[in-house]
Amino acid sequence: MAVANFGKIQIGIYVEIERSDGRIHQAMVTSQNADNESVTVEWIENGDTKGKEIDLESIFSLNPDLAPDEDIEPSPETPPAPTPAAKVNKIVKSRRTVAPIKNDIPARDNRVVGSARARPTQLPEQSSSSQQNARRKSNCVKEVEKLQEKREKRRLQQQELREKRAQDVDATNPNYEIMCMIRDFRGSLDYRPLTTADPIDEHRICVCVRKRPLNKKETLMKDLDVITIPSKDVVMVHEPKQKVDLTKYLENQTFRFDYAFDDMAPNEMVYRFTARPLVETIFERGMATCFAYGQTGSGKTHTMGGDFSGKNQDCSKGIYALTARDVFLMLKKPNYKKLELQVYATFFEIYSGKVFDLLNRKTKLRVLEDGKQQVQVVGLQEREVKCVEDVLKLIEIGNSCRTSGQTSANAHSSRSHAVFQIILRRKGKLHGKFSLIDLAGNERGADTSSADRQTRLEGAEINKSLLALKECIRALGRNQPHTPFRASKLTQVLRDSFIGENSRTCMIATISPGMTSCENSLNTLRYANRVKEFGISPSDIPFSQGSGSRSDLSPSYEYDNFSPSVTRMKELMVDPSAAGGIRPIIHHAPNQIDDLETQWGMGSSPQRDDLKLLCEQNEEEVSPQLFTFHEAVSQMVEMEEQVVEDHRAVFQESIRWLEDEKALLEMTEEVDYDVDSYATQLEAILEQKIDILTELRDKVKSFRAALQEEEQASKQINPKRPRAL
Repeated sequence: MAVANFGKIQIGIYVEIERSDGRIHQAMVTSQNADNESVTVEWIENGDTKGKEIDLESIFSLNPDLAPDEDIEPSPETPPAPTPAAKVNKIVKSRRTVAPIKNDIPARDNRVVGSARARPTQLPEQSSSSQQNARRKSNCVKEVEKLQEKREKRRLQQQELREKRAQDVDATNPNYEIMCMIRDFRGSLDYRPLTTADPIDEHRICVCVRKRPLNKKETLMKDLDVITIPSKDVVMVHEPKQKVDLTKYLENQTFRFDYAFDDMAPNEMVYRFTARPLVETIFERGMATCFAYGQTGSGKTHTMGGDFSGKNQDCSKGIYALTARDVFLMLKKPNYKKLELQVYATFFEIYSGKVFDLLNRKTKLRVLEDGKQQVQVVGLQEREVKCVEDVLKLIEIGNSCRTSGQTSANAHSSRSHAVFQIILRRKGKLHGKFSLIDLAGNERGADTSSADRQTRLEGAEINKSLLALKECIRALGRNQPHTPFRASKLTQVLRDSFIGENSRTCMIATISPGMTSCENSLNTLRYANRVKEFGISPSDIPFSQGSGSRSDLSPSYEYDNFSPSVTRMKELMVDPSAAGGIRPIIHHAPNQIDDLETQWGMGSSPQRDDLKLLCEQNEEEVSPQLFTFHEAVSQMVEMEEQVVEDHRAVFQESIRWLEDEKALLEMTEEVDYDVDSYATQLEAILEQKIDILTELRDKVKSFRAALQEEEQASKQINPKRPRAL
């Protein structure tokens, strides 16, 4: 049965409306106005939110299916029934209450009684029938009065609650208006956060978001919490905006993921829904991967490594240790115990495209492909572990020597990707592997136009590796024939985690709640959303039943159109340099690198092919100038490796030359040595030296030219371009 006079109209549904120019289109109902029997609707037009009030008769004429079901036919003298004074809000399907339904008939009957009293000059037949009606409906009138009393009490309680909230608000906060808007909006939501009782779904690719609480620094700065997680899979960002007339308003951007963890969720709950379902995969001869991605200071290392108490980290409460604990518990199960599996662990970092062993005094490692196209990290130490305590010791050793640096977001930013792997072997052969990755802070990926070359290279490698990681995960989810894993060192090392039917991946995107981190948090959410492209609809946002209508929350509110955030991202990431909104095809002008390709034999390599594919798949994020820069950096890194390798070979050869020259000099000390033989051998050594050293010198010159090319390419990157990551 429908609510009085509003029929089946509920806040949040879409209805057909007619504009003043005759156009008919859909709009969303945002409030029901009982006093003038109308509804307020809103729609998006040319990027702006517009709205108007429309009377119920016009709505029902265009939407006959929403008209009320009339149970009692009123008499001809009976005026139209009024709607209750209380505002009706969006009703969640599972939370319908009986009170509004009871309201339907009594409201109409009350009008009948009033009509009889107001017309004493009516005919006796009409008067007597009205009196009988009044006697018959007297109980209904009493019910209406009771409901009105309850309604008044409820209004008083809500008013007291609002006054109490107003007292709690710090009026000295510079963002007082925004704070009140966010608080009022949250008051309209029906919170249903994730709990341990919720079921764990099976996902080949799981993408979730974790919000941390405001830290001491943000609290002292009076920063605002602009992130709301109203339900187990929805994240809302209240982005403060300002109009031309300086009116402040909120742009509420909504995202949906597999799971969303609020600031009260402990590491154990995050682990329960993310990495724990993947543990069994490695016992079934599979590959599992779990990433922590986000801005520096958003809680990646806290999530993966464990809780911090000052500068000391409790490694026993991180996902590394919790995974190891479940691995050793699984080993004791009868069906796995008979396999006689051995557990090993490795811990290494990837910094500026180079791999370093964190368990072997940060030794530099080489990443090569063998004849079977399997990626091998040459020299990486695997340590056998017998219990969780052994794993914790290795984590402490690795964390103590991990590369960190200073950024605008954090004084100790993680500048490298840390990869901790738990490996199962059976009789020496690989059985399964679980890779746990604490990624570098994504704001480092924006430092591609820095004056410092090292910072530029760090940013370029982080940017490229995050793009490659996203594409590899998407290729895994879509079962694409080719995965561009060679585009970055990170994805190259993790190649076996993206290839094969028994591979599963989980990404934990960590976000900071503060208003000062709003841009970085939005970038993190957009990146995570593009990994698994979720859609969002109005029904995903749990508005509460007893709250005020959205239009009454604040006069300066503007609401998102709840379109899928992927579409929204394409609108936001348009290159301002592209005239008329048409994006130029990715290409780069002929440069010195092209001239060096023939000399170095690098004209077409799998790495460069994957890089081109990566940039083509991310045209919205990679401008032509940025592609040229990435290509220059990749070329430079390849040249650097060859120069260092050739220099090492020349050094080893020099040792042999010294031994040969020493033997020649000893020969000259003899009384009757062969002068012709001495001259011939010395000349051969010198010619060999000249040839090898000349070749090395030419390569060093070319390498220096590549360095200059990289510097020029970095200056051409458009600084005004919105950051992709």
